[in-house]
Amino acid sequence: MTEPIRPTEPIRWTYAFVDRPMKKFGAACDFWAAVTRTKLSERRGERGEFVTLLPEGAADACVKAQGVAGSGPGAGGAHLDLAVEDVRALVEAALRLGAETVADHGGWAVLRSPGGQLFCAVPWHGESTRPPVVKGPSGVTSRVDQVCIDLAPSVYEAEIAFWTALTGWESDPGALPEFHAVRPPATLPVRILLQRLGSARPTSAHIDIACSDIDAVRIRHELLGAMLIGRGARWAVMRDPSGGTYCLTPRDPETGSLR
Repeated sequence: MTEPIRPTEPIRWTYAFVDRPMKKFGAACDFWAAVTRTKLSERRGERGEFVTLLPEGAADACVKAQGVAGSGPGAGGAHLDLAVEDVRALVEAALRLGAETVADHGGWAVLRSPGGQLFCAVPWHGESTRPPVVKGPSGVTSRVDQVCIDLAPSVYEAEIAFWTALTGWESDPGALPEFHAVRPPATLPVRILLQRLGSARPTSAHIDIACSDIDAVRIRHELLGAMLIGRGARWAVMRDPSGGTYCLTPRDPETGSLR
């Protein structure tokens, strides 16, 4: 296990962003609200391109969606929002580590990691309570808890170094040699998985959902309009109704660990 380092600006909360084509944004929002058992906030932004998935009760949201340009299977993807007390300090730390600024909005910023993954530095608003797992009728549980960044071999090691240093989280090789996990404290809701692809292609990211029973969760998602498009060594690759891909994994929804 790699000991966590002290980050320049501690990350207080994390958001997983589901990025989907604006033309199919409504269908994407409805699907992700259904699979996470959340309610949609009012849309925000100049084009109504932002929405928050609001959990029931006193829990704080940790999943949002954004309408983006593009269309076709796989369009969109995912990204992380890192919430901190001092946005400028996080931006400066990211730049020192090799990131670049894509857009500076004053109170928040869009950045690109050295390997090409977009992420945002945003202000922390006191979020602290992780949403509970989603429980199905048969007792099956699931939870959106990971953003997986898919990387060409040439940038894989650089991305491990970048995300480890920026977050200060525990950083360890995964269960398979092509994976590396960057794990936050248990109080934070979204972790990072880095995946080394078998060939060169632009960096992208997708949402992973931890499941107590992958096939039971898959069937429920298919009833909501998703479809199975592939199988990995331990996971199922899905396509949602808007054409975006995501994965169902066998990690424990409560702890994030592999059973």
